[in-house]
Amino acid sequence: MRILYITAGAAQMYCGSCLRDNALASELLARGHDVVLVPLYTPTLTDERNVSRERVFFGGISVYLEQHSALFRHTPRLLDRLWDSKLALKLAARSSIQTSPRMLGELTVSMLKGEEGRQRKELEKLLDWLRGEPPFDLVCLPYTLLIGLARPLREALARPVCCTLQGEDLFLEGLPEPYRAESLRLIRENVPHVERFLAVSRYYEEFMPGYLGIPREKMSLVPLGINMQGYEMRPPREAGRPFTVGYFARVAPEKGLHLLVEAYALMRRDLNAPEARLEVAGYLGAEHRDYFKGVERRAAELGLGREFNYRGVLDRGGKIEFLRGLDVLSVPATYDEPKGIFLLEAMACGVPVVQPRRGAFTELVERTRGGLLAEPDDAESLAAGLLRVAEDPALAAELSANAFSNVRLQHAVTHMADRALEVYGEVLNSHARAAGRPDAAVA
Repeated sequence: MRILYITAGAAQMYCGSCLRDNALASELLARGHDVVLVPLYTPTLTDERNVSRERVFFGGISVYLEQHSALFRHTPRLLDRLWDSKLALKLAARSSIQTSPRMLGELTVSMLKGEEGRQRKELEKLLDWLRGEPPFDLVCLPYTLLIGLARPLREALARPVCCTLQGEDLFLEGLPEPYRAESLRLIRENVPHVERFLAVSRYYEEFMPGYLGIPREKMSLVPLGINMQGYEMRPPREAGRPFTVGYFARVAPEKGLHLLVEAYALMRRDLNAPEARLEVAGYLGAEHRDYFKGVERRAAELGLGREFNYRGVLDRGGKIEFLRGLDVLSVPATYDEPKGIFLLEAMACGVPVVQPRRGAFTELVERTRGGLLAEPDDAESLAAGLLRVAEDPALAAELSANAFSNVRLQHAVTHMADRALEVYGEVLNSHARAAGRPDAAVA
């Protein structure tokens, strides 16, 4: 099977969507499928072997310039190469250019307009490149924020288009009006141009049809999976070692670090142990530095002192080492998270999790039996869960064993690839029958 996978770079941040797309593409390549993973906006950042193409389409600088000035919508392509180069995009990513909510809204609407948007020239570059490529069987988009590409890609390649659903509602709900409503309208208008939508969790499979107007028959569940290579069971906690609570995710208000600090302080008050630690790691963007400073101040007010430690961004080796040093992980997001890759990564090291009962967290914890669920946005409930893990060694060992074994049985990248191929086969069979070519169907 020859598949065109489009993914969206997130500059200097390890993005869950990028990690998922790269892991799936890698597994399919290993099985002999011809997968072409094409990045948009910026090169992708992954913590394992990156299988995406060198060339970046819809380069972030070009997209930005074309949004702001009609002049750049008509510049020669030879000139565009100056700011479309990988070096230029990396330098721009490091600068952490801030964009207003209005700018993000305008840009989102423009991209969703596809051929009618201000980035039409970038679409033409992509289509010209595709005309020189061997034929593809299938096209995959990373999320509905790029659904404006569905119709032109489907028509240019005469192949079906699939679209993954993996977190766009949080972004859309953060857009100011009228851009939120206009974005939702444009997404819904483009739904007919997509053959199948792939939800990464049961929660999203049930939520997104109503949110985006997707017919139920166009929905398929392809649960998240991760590459288990390198993940090993954490060593047992030695007597006298501080009980260690961990947070591993992007540092942002919606991820709930402030709530975890409050819960940790409550747990610490009742914990029958002389020492404990709250270890934090993850990407911290410029726009959230004031938020993090506020979290640090609050930790100091609560008397946590040296118990609170921020480790920064970690590569794959550093991430696994960090996770294996934890006794429990909690990322108490204040919204309905549809993915939760950080939970899979922690459980792959045998680390129990304590999460709010919301979004995909509920199904991940209940299916793996590798953690406890707390009430959403409730520091006392979260603290009670952390305290149970800390003070009940038998429970902690049971949760750890469940997490380690069940995440491998249910969420290895091999399982994600199996399910994805099953869905792709259904799509290609349906496409062949609709075209009157049943002999071309995929077995």
